[in-house]
Amino acid sequence: MSDRSHHRRYWRWWVCALLLFASTINYMDRQTLSSAAARITLQFRLSQEQYGNLEFAFGVAFAVGSLLFGLLADRFSIRLLYPAVLTMWSIAGFLTGFVESYEGLLWCRGLLGFFEAGHWPCALKTTQRLLAPGDRAMGNSVLQSGTSLGAVVTPLVMMALLTTELSSWRAPFQVVGIAGLLWVVIWFLSVKSSDLQVQSAGIDSPGEPGLGGALWGLVRNVRFWILIWVVICINSSWQVLRAWLPKFLQEGRGYLERDVLGFTSVFYVATDLGCLGAGALTLWLVRRGMVVHRSRSLVFFGCACLTASTTLVPFLPKGGGLLFVLLLAGAGALGLFPCYYAMTQELSSTHQGLVTGLMGAFAWAFSAPVQKLFGRLVDRTQSFDLGLACAGWTPMLAFLALWMFWPAERKTTSSIQDSNL
Repeated sequence: MSDRSHHRRYWRWWVCALLLFASTINYMDRQTLSSAAARITLQFRLSQEQYGNLEFAFGVAFAVGSLLFGLLADRFSIRLLYPAVLTMWSIAGFLTGFVESYEGLLWCRGLLGFFEAGHWPCALKTTQRLLAPGDRAMGNSVLQSGTSLGAVVTPLVMMALLTTELSSWRAPFQVVGIAGLLWVVIWFLSVKSSDLQVQSAGIDSPGEPGLGGALWGLVRNVRFWILIWVVICINSSWQVLRAWLPKFLQEGRGYLERDVLGFTSVFYVATDLGCLGAGALTLWLVRRGMVVHRSRSLVFFGCACLTASTTLVPFLPKGGGLLFVLLLAGAGALGLFPCYYAMTQELSSTHQGLVTGLMGAFAWAFSAPVQKLFGRLVDRTQSFDLGLACAGWTPMLAFLALWMFWPAERKTTSSIQDSNL
């Protein structure tokens, strides 16, 4: 390997690290709401369903933004589009700290969801351009693990800034909202527009059709519809855990706010380990000769089994057993995503933005109402248990679709060779 090739390989993983930090900022802006959920519920006198409406507004806006920014990612420079959306969602998060009404919260959450949706088309198009097929699950693990890092850091920020004053929840929104500016500078210093041109490493051939032809090609592709079902299932499960965990622990099991914030950081360390572990295990299996899709499916199944451990939640009181089960479920729930992302990246090379946008739109169009229904269920049953138990099983439904309907893949040596590029 020449010095130039060696340097470029390290540079690719440096860019993946930048994507990790973008995901970190993304989730810090997102998690401030759930970390302060009990205070916000009390200050604005919200029912559980109204709190669910905040997540519903975020999800609907995310679905719209996914489609729009997916299209834009295919038409405009990722080098410019990516920092633009990051700046806008940071502003939306910052403004949340100034709202004085429930309606203001709804607007800010909607704007945050809309612009945060641009992160995934831009980030996945970046890893698709930079990495060979065998490396993408690992690259996507690095990208996705940033969400856990952000969720680990957010409770620590909350613990440092919250006081006995009820409205002290506003300061973390304002602090987190300005975190993206340094990232934007480093991005422009690290990445040139020419760095993200179409590569020929194992995806579709050059000269793909235009937007209309690409859309028609996706509609006719059975893998596209399988992955739509997969992302609906895994996103619904993960978003329920993400949004409701602090409220469940504090209101459903009687933990103190400070204890909940501390455990939330530990929870997201576990999800980060699950995410990175899924990518590393997939890469290990591929480099030992397993067909790429089979390796991803095997890891996906293992993660789905871990997520299904939420079945035990209704039977566990406050204590170590409950917390351990939640750690297992979180690790599994986030570990599903690198495998899914890698599968989407092989549907199209030119129109990765369109693929990601459509997937995101479907995922959030279904998972957003789940948040509202989850809150309604809690209001009616006065318990979070049943909803959490059910949410843990949807990834298994996703695996069944992969197992039963995914077209057979021929084993070749190209996937192993590509992973060593």
